[in-house]
Amino acid sequence: MWRYRSWDVPQIPAENPQTQKAITKSGLQHLAPPPPAPGAPCSEPERHIRSTVDWSESATYGEHIWFETNVSGDFCYVGEQYCVAKMLQKSVSRRKCAACKIVVHTPCIEQLEKINFRCKPSFRESGSRNVREPTFVRHHWVHRRRQDGKCRHCGKGFQQKFTFHSKEIVAISCSWCKQAYHSKVSCFMLQQIEEPCSLGVHAAVVIPPTWILRARRPQNTLKASKKKKRASFKRKSSKKGPEEGRWRPFIIRPTPSPLMKPLLVFVNPKSGGNQGAKIIQSFLWYLNPRQVFDLSQGGPKEALEMYRKVHNLRILACGGDGTVGWILSTLDQLRLKPPPPVAILPLGTGNDLARTLNWGGGYTDEPVSKILSHVEEGNVVQLDRWDLHVEPNPEAGPEERDEGATDRLPLDVFNNYFSLGFDAHVTLEFHESREANPEKFNSRFRNKMFYAGTAFSDFLMGSSKDLAKHIRVVCDGTDLTPKIQDLKPQCIVFLNIPRYCAGTMPWGHPGEHHDFEPQRHDDGYLEVIGFTMTSLAALQVGGHGERLTQCREVVLTTSKAIPVQVDGEPCKLAASRIHIALRNQATMVQKVKRRSATPLHSDQQPVPEQLRIQVSRVSMHDYEALHYDKEQLKEASVPLGTVVVPGDSDLELCRAHIERLQQEPEGAGAKSLTCQKLSPKWCFLDATTASRFYRIDRAQEHLNYVTEIAQDEIYILDPELLGASARPDLPTPTSPLPTSPCSPTPRSLPGDAVPPKGDELVEAAKRNDFCKLQELHRAGGDLMHRDDRSRTLLHHAVSTGSKEVVRYLLDHAPPEILDAVEENGETCLHQAAALGQRTICHYIVEAGASLMKTDQQGDTPRQRAEKAQDTELAAYLENRQHYQMIQREDQETAV
Repeated sequence: MWRYRSWDVPQIPAENPQTQKAITKSGLQHLAPPPPAPGAPCSEPERHIRSTVDWSESATYGEHIWFETNVSGDFCYVGEQYCVAKMLQKSVSRRKCAACKIVVHTPCIEQLEKINFRCKPSFRESGSRNVREPTFVRHHWVHRRRQDGKCRHCGKGFQQKFTFHSKEIVAISCSWCKQAYHSKVSCFMLQQIEEPCSLGVHAAVVIPPTWILRARRPQNTLKASKKKKRASFKRKSSKKGPEEGRWRPFIIRPTPSPLMKPLLVFVNPKSGGNQGAKIIQSFLWYLNPRQVFDLSQGGPKEALEMYRKVHNLRILACGGDGTVGWILSTLDQLRLKPPPPVAILPLGTGNDLARTLNWGGGYTDEPVSKILSHVEEGNVVQLDRWDLHVEPNPEAGPEERDEGATDRLPLDVFNNYFSLGFDAHVTLEFHESREANPEKFNSRFRNKMFYAGTAFSDFLMGSSKDLAKHIRVVCDGTDLTPKIQDLKPQCIVFLNIPRYCAGTMPWGHPGEHHDFEPQRHDDGYLEVIGFTMTSLAALQVGGHGERLTQCREVVLTTSKAIPVQVDGEPCKLAASRIHIALRNQATMVQKVKRRSATPLHSDQQPVPEQLRIQVSRVSMHDYEALHYDKEQLKEASVPLGTVVVPGDSDLELCRAHIERLQQEPEGAGAKSLTCQKLSPKWCFLDATTASRFYRIDRAQEHLNYVTEIAQDEIYILDPELLGASARPDLPTPTSPLPTSPCSPTPRSLPGDAVPPKGDELVEAAKRNDFCKLQELHRAGGDLMHRDDRSRTLLHHAVSTGSKEVVRYLLDHAPPEILDAVEENGETCLHQAAALGQRTICHYIVEAGASLMKTDQQGDTPRQRAEKAQDTELAAYLENRQHYQMIQREDQETAV
């Protein structure tokens, strides 16, 4: 069978110029006859390896965007014939292109030019001929050694070997539309190279590279032409803003279409514990790299100015509420008409605005493809934005002045809330401590512990108990000061959206405030709420504050310096007069509730009146250890029971039925299969994606129907459920135990029975006699037995490379066996790393073995793998060691 290979390619006749031209235009340039093999690495200076999109006039056509990677099993894309790392015979770092997902050794990047392989082009040149000609996007074909899904031609899956050095190409896929074909002539024909690319399922939001033109810098050599054009240029430039008159290396020339909703993605890489850095790479893969922007590289203004003429433009803000406010303020400055609607991918910690617009309380692991679908289908809504005008209070005496106070607010507009008092004081102390010692605030857990400690100490000192004596509040001409003095609040909040303080509802749930209008984020009204310490404490368990009024205008006067905060940005404000009024309305995208992404066909069954669904739950340990793999998680799940729900019920209603399982095990519509209680933190898992599960935020359960995430069985994730690999009654899905003739559960011994000798267990482990070991364990054998050199059974199983015995010992022996050492100080993980046993190393690490332990030579398991010249295993152990150190830091902080 003939296959395409980048190093063993078919010979294409040179006398066929049409075929050669087609290959040159496509992404399969490396199918042409290979150039001569390279000699020793050249001594030319190394070319700059880019990890960001180049917007300068010297940008290279088809340039890759490289990120460091520790992936194993991906062979160097240039092939054995051109691999410099193989010729050097030493371990080198690897890079992965985020836009086309090829992996190469860092020294081999220059070899990509020799085989003429470029990344998918993100722009086109602006020659006069190119501008006038109708253009379309061509496929960008890439060889793949691993590929999910099925062949577009024959409909069969891609058979692949999951080995660390898999060299066989199984598929050819397009980096734009993600179509994939088997790497053989019967499925992928050269004629397909010329076909236009559809840009895939997200074509409506992808900005085609044909819209983005690289402009040529104007060169006027004749002085006469300069003088002639100078007057007209002045007239034109006087009508333009300072940004419009400036020359840019790239210009956007869109081709409007009513079906398109082009998207700009702005990512704050520092939000959510640096979660944004990984998100950027995912968007570069699904979209044109020139529509994805890193906000740490200069902010959103340049990009919004460049794309201002694109019709139906939408924006996705990936970050916290502060990131969203930054983008909205920039849109105000540019005065785009109409303003593009803004969607949110919440990466921060509070994310109250994201919760209000149904985007959830924080990104977990939802596929980026689904996020793009939600942005495309979302409804456009309005959001009130409020001005803050501050001026000094002339009536405040000099004795009320505070040297540490400021006369200006950190922001002059807010989208969520403006508050003063207790909550602002706690936020201010956290902000000042983080500014002084940023290295101590690199963990979300530490940050929350600091907040809790600061709030408790502030409560004991009572720093905000006299707040009512130093403020005067007038709302729509009505003086609320007497009412506030009677309430004696320690915090006052002027709220624009229903959510506050990481998801709480301080105004109360709909239907609880009969004396006021329902709360909305687009009605032009603010909600004014007062909090005592009691109501603040009750806020976290479903309570609410004291509702004072709903108003359009506020005049707040303070007689001394008071801590305040604007959308989470705190300061200590000197005695001032603050005027709050409506600024404008921002256009936002709200995530909508949908039945399904696909229309209901005539041959499909309608939604039934009732659904009888099996409920199974998955532990967090299995969920992370099995890398969200769908089939393995199904095997590892624990049956919980059966629920009967209406066919059109959403997940909120389904949650109530599931929680009723254990309260009423014999009740109608619910039958429990287990007595193990659910923890309060459980969440639903979406089981309908192609390859893996992902979590559904509890704040978004009302947006999802049961039939959208499950068919016959619904899966839930319980972080406090004991994992399958830690339960002796369940086989592990990664290496299922034999069911016969041995029983995996040890039986109790009769009173006169003699337990087996330890030497018999050692011999069984040495001989890889799995059933014998189980039989001896069932008869009462001690799995913690050591020989005369202090070697455990796990040491012997590792030395023989027996995966089944290792798996059995990890499941049934006490946890102490993981870090037990023999005479020379080696743990079983040291031994497995030295022998290059990668699968066994994975088993031992996931079971909880320490990666920081050293042997008598002072080596960790990672260093033993490096000495064995297994760079990929060393990289894996280093990654897990770093994660283990972070986890230990957080646990020590908690203690």
